[in-house]
Amino acid sequence: MRMDNTSAADGRPGLCRIVIDTCADLTPEVAATLDVDILGFPYILDGEEFTDDIWSTITPKEFYDKLRAGSKVSTSAVSLGRYIEFFTQCAEEGTPTVYLCFTSALSSSYNSACQAADCVRAEHPDFELYVVDNALPCSCGELLAMEAVRQRAAGLSARQLADWANEAKTYVHGYFTLDGLDALAAGGRIPPAAASLSSKLDIKPELSYDLAGSLSLIGVNRGRKKALKSIVKSFKENYELDPSLPLAIVSSDAEKDADWLEGAVRKEPGCEDLTILRGSVGPTIGAHVGPGMVALIFWGKNRADKISLTDRIANRVRGE
Repeated sequence: MRMDNTSAADGRPGLCRIVIDTCADLTPEVAATLDVDILGFPYILDGEEFTDDIWSTITPKEFYDKLRAGSKVSTSAVSLGRYIEFFTQCAEEGTPTVYLCFTSALSSSYNSACQAADCVRAEHPDFELYVVDNALPCSCGELLAMEAVRQRAAGLSARQLADWANEAKTYVHGYFTLDGLDALAAGGRIPPAAASLSSKLDIKPELSYDLAGSLSLIGVNRGRKKALKSIVKSFKENYELDPSLPLAIVSSDAEKDADWLEGAVRKEPGCEDLTILRGSVGPTIGAHVGPGMVALIFWGKNRADKISLTDRIANRVRGE
């Protein structure tokens, strides 16, 4: 792992460089084992600017306790200038590079990364640089990155790895619930009136994301336990057992519910000994979901198979 405050050039000729960002919400333990570069998203907490550094300078408990106490937090995209600086370092080092970028549906970073890549390619026309919209929020990006590292070790070239990621991302599922909708309302994701009404009625949503990476509402539940059971139901409907692939359960300081979710998953046939990664939602995503989110993330059925007939036609027209 190399965070973005270090040089991209490390003299690794002939290898494919994999770049991700902190919106993939890697656990510190997983990040330490992966040979990848990690770009940190900026966030502002109580007027002071920070860079998401995978919980190196603040703990999840400290961060979410601040939010519970009323601290104000906001986020911004990685800047065009930062991307140009980083991609230039990669180009000067020369290793073919693949950037698995946070979903363009929830951030302008992908567009900035593409602009930066065009600028760097113009200056370094022989440099291989691929920017992939991972279309995955939160730790869904972690599972994609982990498997990308394995596929690189198996011999995929940079171009092949970019093609693989564009295909593989539709097999990653993520289902989550929130303690409340106030954080989404504050970020403009839903109307404030909807957040207020859901709080009064103890409505807990089950959320996921569509093929573009936009948030989607799966259903609503009266009470937290029903929402957690709904997530398990989605898991049972969409998971395809493969003990070689880990699952992930992440939360924004909701460990008891994460424990319950893990226990429920392990009760399913064949799932008793699966590798389940446990982690905390980072500050960038946490700023938008608030304390109390819990999510289950796994490889499963191809989500693209579920799109409507008319959407399939539109995809063919677009050449997808």
